[in-house]
Amino acid sequence: MYDLNGVRCTVEDGVATITLARPEVSNSIDLATARSFGAAVDAVGADDAARVILLTGDGPRFCAGGDVAWVAGAADPASALLELANELDGVLHRLSALPKPVVASVQGAAAGAGLGVVLAADVVVSARSTRYLTAYAGVGLTPDCGVSWLLPRAVGQQRALELALTGRVLSADEAQDWGLVTTVVEDDELATATAQVAAKLADASPYALGQTRRLIRSSYAVSRANSGADESRTVSVAVGTAEAQAAIARFVK
Repeated sequence: MYDLNGVRCTVEDGVATITLARPEVSNSIDLATARSFGAAVDAVGADDAARVILLTGDGPRFCAGGDVAWVAGAADPASALLELANELDGVLHRLSALPKPVVASVQGAAAGAGLGVVLAADVVVSARSTRYLTAYAGVGLTPDCGVSWLLPRAVGQQRALELALTGRVLSADEAQDWGLVTTVVEDDELATATAQVAAKLADASPYALGQTRRLIRSSYAVSRANSGADESRTVSVAVGTAEAQAAIARFVK
């Protein structure tokens, strides 16, 4: 679809691949890259041909988070970081709200806001050598991009606090055990394993998967009663979709 300001985006066979493409800086995100990332998310969100979104990173590392060097070089670092954090948080919030499943293919390292990108995905396929860390405290900063909200929901409050306060680095196997990662594969199997997951999701009902994602992700902010009512309304619509009608017909034969 395009290649601009540190982000590539393509759509093929129902899978929209958004690639962070600044390997020379471990795919860290400056303001231009955040804006390109947002444009890619908005484009694939509006593209009916994109049934699944796949997040990848060029080079040896998935994403080192915000571009600290870019912030440090700004005339007003505080204003620059505020603008970057707001921009990237908005992108990840829009990504999380899309009614399309999101898969992350993670290698090398996911740190800081890069962890926020991982947390925005529904299925995370990790290379075994990958390391996961918050990284903020190491440079005297605090979490951004939804990390302080999403991380404790993924791994629990005390584990989130340990990661954020002590700078603990998780191996891929530990990250899977903690609930941060879905699947761990050998490094040379990452691309194949991720492609298989994305293809499987692309072949499923887009309404069912998208609405399932919405129901689960929105459940944080609604009551049990409202969630149940939303589920009832949504499943009643789902039963009328062509995909559900065909699947039910096969089931009852």
